Amino acid sequence: MSEENTPPELTPDPPENSETPPTPADDPYAKPPSDPAKQEKDWAMFTHLSGLCSAIGIPSFVGPLVCWLLKKDEFAKVDLAGKEALNFQLSVLIVQVISIPLTLVVGIGFVTFFAAAIGGLIYTIIAAVAASKGEDYLYPFTFRMIK
Repeated sequence: MSEENTPPELTPDPPENSETPPTPADDPYAKPPSDPAKQEKDWAMFTHLSGLCSAIGIPSFVGPLVCWLLKKDEFAKVDLAGKEALNFQLSVLIVQVISIPLTLVVGIGFVTFFAAAIGGLIYTIIAAVAASKGEDYLYPFTFRMIK
């Protein structure tokens, strides 16, 4: 059927002002410009949360190390968060490694191993929440090896 034979009510309307593309204000799918302060807070939060990668079998210090190495020069908060998270995760690892022989010899190592694991989880979440608010967080009970 040709356009000449198409009834007028079924003829498609020509696009209005088709020579100009839509502006970003008209585009409902346009992304807003990224806010560097929000990106900094998000990366600091991810740096702390990446310490939880031990839940999937990756050593807990690897996540903060990777985030810190990737973004430390770009964001000052990520530099501090990365050092803190890395120092804390390494401190937890040291306590857990020392706890293993203590379990065999004294028996108290079982308590210290799980106390370090639970404390690591709790303080990591507290640090991530603080970082999401833009606050700097210093972990307690941490050997500060990286300054």
